[in-house]
Amino acid sequence: MSSAPTPITSRDNPLLKRLRLLAQDSTAYRKQGQVWLEGDHLCRALLARGHRPALAVFAESAWSSEPSGLRDIAQRQYVVPDALMAGISGLESPAGMGFVWDLPATTGVQSGRSAVVLDRLQDAGNVGAILRCASAFGFAQVLALKGTAALWSPKVVRAGMGAHFALHLVEGLAVDDLAALGVPLLVTSSHRGDFLHQARLPWPCAWVLGHEGQGVTPALEAQASQSVRIIQPGGEESLNVAAAAAICLHASAAARGF
Repeated sequence: MSSAPTPITSRDNPLLKRLRLLAQDSTAYRKQGQVWLEGDHLCRALLARGHRPALAVFAESAWSSEPSGLRDIAQRQYVVPDALMAGISGLESPAGMGFVWDLPATTGVQSGRSAVVLDRLQDAGNVGAILRCASAFGFAQVLALKGTAALWSPKVVRAGMGAHFALHLVEGLAVDDLAALGVPLLVTSSHRGDFLHQARLPWPCAWVLGHEGQGVTPALEAQASQSVRIIQPGGEESLNVAAAAAICLHASAAARGF
């Protein structure tokens, strides 16, 4: 039986102010230690990975129509007028519900485990798409060097579509921090190295994906045990980094015999 939610009717309510910050500020999660998950898909993805939200917020029009499993999952539940819910949202078409989730405690690089290393990637859509690929193809962790888009920013979370909850995420790293990985580093190149479809790929490994325009930083490229290029018979100069990531991570999964 669903318990009665707490109504909020004032735009100046402290909780709503905090939610607006989490929904619209790309780094607010770092100070608050929480993330705002807007919409049915992200909320269900959180639950599917065995996590539970700290609180749930519903628009008035959505409260009665949401399944009880979503209404009852949080100990604290709030209902707000639809106009106030739209004021929280960073979306053109606001969702009718959202969860606030306490971020897991930050820990460092996990030694000996497969990884994807993000070297100063700027585009939130690319970062989120790569997180989805990492999760889909069996990589355990995503490690972001300083200068990479904030991993838990609202745009990256939306683009990740739930992949965040399956991965060990570490950000703000320096190149030297990757020494703790203890697995071979693989980098992509448009002009040198083994062709991916012919390469012998180690496992576990860490794929390094570089800045959209500048590529992998030379200091990190020098540490790579293998450089790989993707065959492009059509003659394009380069691939979008998220597209390249999907191809490379799939190749690693295929090489493992799946």
